[in-house]
Parts: sequence; structure tokens; C-alpha cells
Amino acid sequence: MSTTIPESFAGVLREPDVQTHQFTDDGTFPNNPSLPVLLFRQAVQGRAGTFERVFQAHDWRGLWRNGIFSYHHYHSTAHEVLGVARGGARVQLGGPEGASFDVEAGDVLVLPAGVAHKNLGADPDFLVIGAYPKGQDWDLLRGRPGERPEADRNIEQVPLPSQDPVYGPEGPLKDHWGLAS
Repeated sequence: MSTTIPESFAGVLREPDVQTHQFTDDGTFPNNPSLPVLLFRQAVQGRAGTFERVFQAHDWRGLWRNGIFSYHHYHSTAHEVLGVARGGARVQLGGPEGASFDVEAGDVLVLPAGVAHKNLGADPDFLVIGAYPKGQDWDLLRGRPGERPEADRNIEQVPLPSQDPVYGPEGPLKDHWGLAS
């Protein structure tokens, strides 16, 4: 599986080093039964504005700059991309029984709707650029009683994005999430 770097981002993007991770429903956090989390190691070289330009160019919108909340949460109405623009952190995915990952500047996480995520600790300068596929509006759920089964119905209805947030129409998301050409 080879990815072509979009010409407009040559020198900014690196050939993807893709890790996939699947998380199952733990009874509290639905995670996503059919789509894996993608972790692109050292994918984007540049500052926060570089991540914003890359995500926008590939139809991921609603850009924000911040960190990752220090409590387990998920989105049932949107997929999410998290680009680490500065610093590093330890992030837990999949809820309390999930897995933890160290992320650093240049890394990108693509989270399917429903996947719980939490910041376990970060550098003081940790900065994330986040975005959602064009047309998707996020909610914020914490695994509280009463959130499901509505959250489960929402997750099933979230459409696939039109393209990979980093590498565009022919990026790794196409193969791992089954995007149409």
C-alpha cells in the first residue's frame, strides 16, 4: 500500500507510517465496531498552521487549537482528526480498558465516531489541531448513563469522510476505512 504525497504538500508531509488499532464496545464506551483508529507517526512537518492547511485542503473542517480533555469522552456524530502540532502526550484510546499511546509533534490520530479518548498527561506546550469531516458536527459524550442507545444509532449513521485528512483522496484512510474512489 503506497501513498502519493499531494504535490501541494511536498516537503511538509512524510510517507505515512500507519498504525491501526481497533477498540470494541466496553459497555460504557461504544468505540467503533467497524472502523479502526489510525495513527500516522511523524506525518506532518510544520507548525499549527501547516496542520490547518492540510486538513482544510482535504475537506476536514471546524478547526480548533487546544489539547485533549483529561477525561474519557467521545463523539457520536462525527469522526475526528487530531494533529499534534507541538509537544507530546500520553493518550488513552478505547476507554479505561483501552490502550495508551505516546504521541508527539508530527503525529496524527484519526478517530472514528464513538472511540473514547483521554489525555493522561502532556508536556506544558502540548498543542493539538483538531478537525472533522466537512458536513459533520460533533457532540461531546462522556459515557454517562442514558447516552446510549441514541449514541449507538448516531455512530451507525455517521458517513465516511470524502478523503483522508492528511493525504487526500488516495491516502491510507481509503484502504483502512473503505472509502470509495
